[in-house]
Parts: sequence; structure tokens; C-alpha cells
Amino acid sequence: MTTPEFTTALLHADRQFGVEHGGIHKPIHTSTQYGFDRVEDLIGVFQGTLKGAYSYSRQGTPTTAALESKLAAMDEGVGAITFATGMAAITAVFLTLLKAGDHVVSSQFVFGNTNSLLGTLGDLGVTSDKVDVTNVANVEAALRPETRLVFVETLANPATQIADLEAIGRLCRDKGVLFVVDNTILSPWLFKPKAVGASLVIHSLTKSIAGHGQALGGVVVDTGLFDWQGYPNIAESYRKGDSRQWGLTQIRKKGLRDMGATLSAQHAHAISVGAETLALRMDRSSATALELARLLESHPAVGRVFYAGLESHPQHRTAQRLFRSGSWLLSFELRDSSDCLPFLNRLSLPIKSTGLGDTRTLIIPVAPTIFWEAGAEVRASMGIADGLVRVAVGLEDPADLLGDFRQALGG
Repeated sequence: MTTPEFTTALLHADRQFGVEHGGIHKPIHTSTQYGFDRVEDLIGVFQGTLKGAYSYSRQGTPTTAALESKLAAMDEGVGAITFATGMAAITAVFLTLLKAGDHVVSSQFVFGNTNSLLGTLGDLGVTSDKVDVTNVANVEAALRPETRLVFVETLANPATQIADLEAIGRLCRDKGVLFVVDNTILSPWLFKPKAVGASLVIHSLTKSIAGHGQALGGVVVDTGLFDWQGYPNIAESYRKGDSRQWGLTQIRKKGLRDMGATLSAQHAHAISVGAETLALRMDRSSATALELARLLESHPAVGRVFYAGLESHPQHRTAQRLFRSGSWLLSFELRDSSDCLPFLNRLSLPIKSTGLGDTRTLIIPVAPTIFWEAGAEVRASMGIADGLVRVAVGLEDPADLLGDFRQALGG
């Protein structure tokens, strides 16, 4: 049989290595402790000489391991580690791979909570520079001898800026710097960051991959492209065996064992099942989002629309070259900002809610809610106007959703 395509491989991943009792899905393993017939095997688990066994569920279970195998395959990586949330995954990368005195170059367009985390890192002695990553020259200018990693999002939330991904990947490779890419919005179906030289890929599994608004989760995938032998912050105790696994080993030991940001077996199972329809959901919601973006762009009541699939988007050519589509994320501004809240209240189908990547369309005014704490100066640097509205397009029939927007806009 030839190598299966993306969705086929996902659908049959659970059965690849056998499933208990002939089940179609891997079961949910709820045990927190694991026993052994021989004490030598128990010792082997702790010392890392016995592979494929479990000691305590804080570091993983058979259920999370099955999901990690799927996620690593989706991103063509050498391994993956799941976490309780996407923010836990990002935090684990920063806190396990960085030390006081290190420096980070980050996109200035990152998710609000990631921006807050960078501030916390500063309190711990890890400095950062936030730059406009749509141009690699800004990243290169910010690099220092103590720069350990560059962090970007493939598609920024909420104003959809796209990083200069290919050029940043080449720069990081040439400088020996970790290139960490948050690909939450696009997912591995629309784009694989390994193609641009990413060292580590992060997803909030809660969004695109799980897709149903019912399970929190995060993941770090190692693409296998980074040479950990030259990274100074890997502890000596983890510098053994396959060097491609050194980074993941340290992240798992410190991020799960020491920090306890463990994904539950129940949520791992829900995410795994949700992932099976990833390509179908992303294609459907992306197609609807493009229709909606075109409607909004052509309407006289709308001032600006931010969607990577539109030719008017500043990085549209990059999106066309690298991504399958523009995804389900778009944002826009009304010409009359005073009508923003009344307009939102006239909509009936989109749910006025925080969050992203549900089967239902979600909508929110950005400045007074999710980016309120960031302050006006940070919002301005991220291209977030006071009247910006974010839409996470779901799976409704396109005619129903577009009709609702038409009536709310006044025809």
C-alpha cells in the first residue's frame, strides 16, 4: 500500500500499533500509577533505560502518548509532548530552555497572554525584543550574542499579520538560533512550519486541531532540524542517546515532571477524535471565511478587512505561496466605530464569545476585551484599532452566515 494521505493516516493512526480489545479508538487510560512485576523494570523507568513504560501520569499516559504520536506525524516531527493548554506548552519551552541572561526575539504581534508571559520572563532575567516579523531585517537587527530563540506566530491573532517565515528560518539556521513557531491558527493541514526550517512547533490544541470547543490542550513538536548538541542550556543528564531527543527530554522532564502542566487523558482522547476531521473542518471554515471577507470588503459600511486570503492583505503573496488557504480567522473595522457594538448585537448566528476554533462562529470586539489589559500602546503596535472586530468562522452553512452579516450591516 502507498503512503496514506493526511486524513487517512489520521483516521487509522490509533490502529497502527494495535488497540486494546479490538477497539477502533485508543481507550482513555485514567490510572495515575503504574505497576511492574520486576523492581528492576521500575528502576529502569526512572533511569530512562526502559522505554515505552509509564511511572506516573504527570509525565504522560498511554492516551497522551497515542495523541503525541499523531501530532508528531502531522507535523513531520521526531517527537511531541502534550500539555494541559497551549499557554502551558509555550511556558514550558521558555522556562525549560532559557536561563537568566538569555535573550529572545519575538513577534510584536503575539497573542496577548504570550506577550504577558514575555514580561514575566523579564522579571526572571530573560530579556526580549518584540519586533515586526513581517520583515526579516527587523529580526536580524534584534539578534544578540545571547539570543537563544526567535518566536513567531504563523498567522497573528487578531490582525492576521504573517511573519517572513522563510527568511527568518534561514536566518535562524545560519545563526544557530532556535526557531520556535506557534502554528495554532493554521494547523498542520494548512501549513507545516518544518517547511521553513522551524525547530519547534507549538499548537494550542484547543483551537484548530481539537476544533469543537470542548477540550483544552497544547503541544510542542520537535521537527528534528535543530542540532541540540550545540545548544548550551541542555542539562548534562539529558545529553545522552539520540541528540535529536535532547530538547524534548528536557522539556518533558522539566515542563511535565517538575511543573505539572499535564494534559488529562480525557481531554487527550477528545482532541485525538477531533483531530480526525481537521482537514475537512479547515477547508470548510476557510472557504466560508474567504466568502465572508469578500462580502465585508465590498460593503460600504466596512472600512478595513484583515484576511490572508484577500489580495489586499499585505502578506497575501506569502500566504498564497506557503498556506493551503487563509484559515478561519479574520477581523475587520466598521467605518463608523460607534456602530460596532450595536452591529454585534444585531447578529444572531455568531456567538459573542471569547475563544477560537469552534464549530460555531465566534465574534468579539478586540480592544475592550481580550486585549484591554495590554493597554493602548501595545494595541497600537499590534495594529489593533479600538473598533476592531475578530471573527472565528465556524461550520455554519455559508448562505446563513453571510445572510446574517448582510442584515446586521444593513443590507
